[in-house]
Amino acid sequence: MQKVLSMNTYRASTFGSKAFAFSKRSFDIFFSLVLIAVLLPLGLVVAVIAAFDTKGTPIFVQTRMGRNNVPFRMLKFRTMSMDAPRDVATCKLDDPDRYISKVGKLIRRLSIDELPQLFNIFVGQMSFVGPRPVVLTETELLELRTRNGACSVRPGLTGVAQTSGRDKVSVNEKARMDAFYANNASLQLDCRVLMLTVGYVLRSQDICEGAQEAKQGETRRGKRSA
Repeated sequence: MQKVLSMNTYRASTFGSKAFAFSKRSFDIFFSLVLIAVLLPLGLVVAVIAAFDTKGTPIFVQTRMGRNNVPFRMLKFRTMSMDAPRDVATCKLDDPDRYISKVGKLIRRLSIDELPQLFNIFVGQMSFVGPRPVVLTETELLELRTRNGACSVRPGLTGVAQTSGRDKVSVNEKARMDAFYANNASLQLDCRVLMLTVGYVLRSQDICEGAQEAKQGETRRGKRSA
């Protein structure tokens, strides 16, 4: 893991605390509601652009795995054509450029497509910080999360893996980081992840579109770690 977020810095102590659970959920409700209100004009503009650009409905609804392995319907702004494979992770596609719209590329680079998930956070299906929810076909990662307990927390808009390599980490690394968060979640760690996320988004860092880019990213990261 990158030095900016060392796994040795945090200790499992607060996640089981009712006070932390209450404060985390309160934070999610309050700030998701605030951001929904503040970003509503931007959301409407993006929705119109997405509808014209993809020639489809502006909101893309996809089944993802939630807390305790209970599936839920996750919201995103549509950035792909209507004929794109519906339940396949983008990192598994051989030719993602075939499906991603022109404006969709920019929307994805800036992570604007994730904004509708504020509604998922508000209703309690997600949290601001937690393991990223994945499609049900990502069975290897889901099995690893089930074994290591990472599925016991709400999935997040961002997480440890998303600030420690993002699309360039392997499935095993991602599962390890997800388990680390589940066992060490705290206010300190949540704040650290959120701050790092801002930098990642502004720099469009570690984004890989398609199976080939993801594989190359994992290879480069492996060489740096060796």
